Amino acid sequence: MRRLLHSLAGRLSLLFALVSLLLLGSIGAYLYQSLSREIIWRDDQMLHGRLERMQALLEDGESIAALRLRPQLYANMLGNRDHLLWVLDSQGEVLIEVNPARLPVPDLPQSREVRLDTVSGARLVWQTFEQEGRSLTLVAGKHLAERRQMMAAYRLRLWLALAGGTLLACLLGWGVSRRGLRPLRRLAEQVNRIDMHRLDRRLSIDGDAQEVIDLSHGLNQMLGRLEEGFAQLSRYSADMAHEMRTPLTNLLGQTQQTLRRERGAEEYRQVLESNIEEYERLSRMIDSMLLLSRTENPARKLPKEAVDLRSLVAQLCEYFEGMADDDDRTLERSVDGSVTANGELLRRALANLIANALRHGRSGTPIRISSETLEDRVELRVHNLGGAISSDDLPRIFERFYRCDPARTGSADSGGLGLAIVRSIAQWHGGDVLVASDAEQGTVFTLSLPR
Repeated sequence: MRRLLHSLAGRLSLLFALVSLLLLGSIGAYLYQSLSREIIWRDDQMLHGRLERMQALLEDGESIAALRLRPQLYANMLGNRDHLLWVLDSQGEVLIEVNPARLPVPDLPQSREVRLDTVSGARLVWQTFEQEGRSLTLVAGKHLAERRQMMAAYRLRLWLALAGGTLLACLLGWGVSRRGLRPLRRLAEQVNRIDMHRLDRRLSIDGDAQEVIDLSHGLNQMLGRLEEGFAQLSRYSADMAHEMRTPLTNLLGQTQQTLRRERGAEEYRQVLESNIEEYERLSRMIDSMLLLSRTENPARKLPKEAVDLRSLVAQLCEYFEGMADDDDRTLERSVDGSVTANGELLRRALANLIANALRHGRSGTPIRISSETLEDRVELRVHNLGGAISSDDLPRIFERFYRCDPARTGSADSGGLGLAIVRSIAQWHGGDVLVASDAEQGTVFTLSLPR
C-alpha cells in the first residue's frame, strides 16, 4: 500500500476511485430516497382510495350487518395479505376486521379529518364519520414488512453497484494513469542517462503532451545552466591553480637561488622584501576568494544599513586621490541619495570599480563617479576614458581570474577577481552590474542596487 501511495499512477487511481465513490454514492442515495418517497406516496394514495371506497359503501346504505354477511366486497378490494381494514365504533369495538397479519387493533384518536401515521410496523390512514346516528371510524392500512424487505434488497444492490463501480474506476484509473504518465517515464529514462560527463545532452520533447513539453524545456534550460556552471567551475579551478602557481614559483625560485651560496645580510634582506610582495599578492587573492565565498553563500546573513552614498564616495575619492595625482588624473563625483545595503561590501565594490578605472584609463583623463535614483533602484556609475573593451572580452569580464590584458600581473593587480567581487556583491544585494565600452565615450560600469 505504501508503494502504491508513493506512485503517481497509484495516487491518481485512488483519486479516481474516491471521486467515483462520491459520485456513485451520491447518485445511489438520490435514487434510493426518490424510490422510497415514490413508494410511500403511492401507498398513501392507495390507502386513501380504499378508505374512500369503504366509506362510499357505507354511505350508499349498506349496513354494518350487511357488510359482515358479504365480506367479499371488501376482502376482494384489499387483494393481498399485507393490507389491513378495521371498522370501529365509538368505543373502539371492532365491527369489521380484515387482518391477515394478526396485528393488534390500533388505539387511534377519532378525527373528522383524514389522518396518516405509522403504527406497529404498519402504515395506517383513518377517518371518523357519522352513519345512521352513530360514530364509526374507518381504518385502512398496509403492513410495511414487504416494503422494508424490498428496500433492503434495493440497498444491497446499490452497495454492490457502488463497490463494483469504485473498484472498476480504480482499475481503469490505474490503466489510464499508467498510459498517461508514459511520457514522464520516458523523460525519467532520459534524465537518468545524464551525468556530469554528459551535461551537453538535452531531453527529447517531440510528440509529448504540452505539460511534459514545458517540463522538458525547463529541465533543458536547467541543464544548460548546469553545463555553464560546471564549465565556469572548471575554468575557475584551472585559473586559480595558474594564479597561485605564479607567486609560489617565484618564491620557490628565489629561495632556491639564494640558498645556493652564502650571501650577505643585505642580499638576504632584498630577497625577503621581494618575497613579501608575493606573499601580499597571495594574501590579497585569498582574501578576495573568501569574500566571494561569503557573498555567494545565500544562507549567510549579513547586516544591512542605510548608507549615505555622498559620504561613502567622498571617503573613497580621498583614499584614491594620491594614486590619481600620480597619474595626473582627477576624481570627479556627482553622487547623492542613500541605499539600504551592507556598508562594508558596498565600499569594496565601489573601491574595485575606481581602482579598475585608475588601472585601465588613460593618463591625464578624469574619472567620473555619478549616481541616479530611479523608482525602485539606485544606479552608481564609474566612467573612465581609455581603450575600449573588445566584444570578445565583454561577456567574460566579470568572470573570476579573467583579464582583458594578461600582461597586467603586477603587485597592484587584483588577480582577476576585482570585477567578479563587484558582481557577487551586487547579486547578493539583489542587484546587478553592467558595463558599456566605446572607443570614443570610454568605459562605464553601472552598479544597480534596489532602493
